[in-house]
Amino acid sequence: MIHTMKNISRGAMAAALTLLSAAAFAQAPYPNRNITLVLPFAAGSGTDTTTRIIAKELGTALGVGTVIDNKAGASGSIAASYVARSAPDGYTLMVSTNTPHSANPYLLANMIYDPIKDFTPIARTGDLPFMLVINPEIPAKSVAELVALAKKEPGKYSYASGSSAAIVSGATFAQLAGIDLLHVPYKSSPPALTDLMAGRTSMMFIDVLTGLPHVKAGSLRALAVTTKKKSALMPELPTMDETVKGFDITSWQGYFGPANMPKDVVTKLNAEIRKIVERPDIKAALAERGMEAFSGPQEEFDAFVKDQLKVWEKLIADAKIEKQ
Repeated sequence: MIHTMKNISRGAMAAALTLLSAAAFAQAPYPNRNITLVLPFAAGSGTDTTTRIIAKELGTALGVGTVIDNKAGASGSIAASYVARSAPDGYTLMVSTNTPHSANPYLLANMIYDPIKDFTPIARTGDLPFMLVINPEIPAKSVAELVALAKKEPGKYSYASGSSAAIVSGATFAQLAGIDLLHVPYKSSPPALTDLMAGRTSMMFIDVLTGLPHVKAGSLRALAVTTKKKSALMPELPTMDETVKGFDITSWQGYFGPANMPKDVVTKLNAEIRKIVERPDIKAALAERGMEAFSGPQEEFDAFVKDQLKVWEKLIADAKIEKQ
């Protein structure tokens, strides 16, 4: 009987210690384990490359590891829906862009997530300027020359796309310039670039980071940037607006979590991301990779995301792009 009571006491003590340990773990300050950053595009894309720079510093600042999880496909919908269904505890975040959070609601007939209701905006990290590149075999050295060629032979030229920004840019170009271009969609930018360099497509709107190495190598020719103002990263390139009036498209990037994240976790993440992005060495490293880095308060990013939905709704409507 005494032996049995001792066993019960030991069992009770072990159970109590387990509960205390679990309670201590639950109350441990955030973060106390690795954070997964889900990306909507493939490895090697502009979003992937720039995220890895920030992610490394974020992990160091928070004292945990950061894991990159590329879930490319469906214009970022796969990644977005995965994060939207994740626990809002700050351990599964999404590094998103205007593709999943601004353009998809007006491009996709069957949305599987809500870009506002299903997410908590955390911090903006900057812009990824896009540029128009063409296969160098095309005898055009400027946007004006390319437009003239397309008007001379309607339907001959095509544009590849690996993101919603590329889709909208191509359709906007065709609409504003009054030319007939064939759209050739791809799952992501790298395979689209491969076919463009092989001459299977004619042109593409691509982020500076992904396209610039090929431009420098001579396998692509850059004609213009998509922003209305010249890019500080490529000041030698003219803007699309100089030839095609009214053309102004910017691709942005930022961190999101699932809806209903704890306010203190959001505040902590925003503060750390802002400190990282504003560091001169990080700004320089990101600039080398085609990103104009900057950040701001969480509330400012929240308002920006909502405003961008209106901006991209108009862009897509004006370009006469139908939902697919």
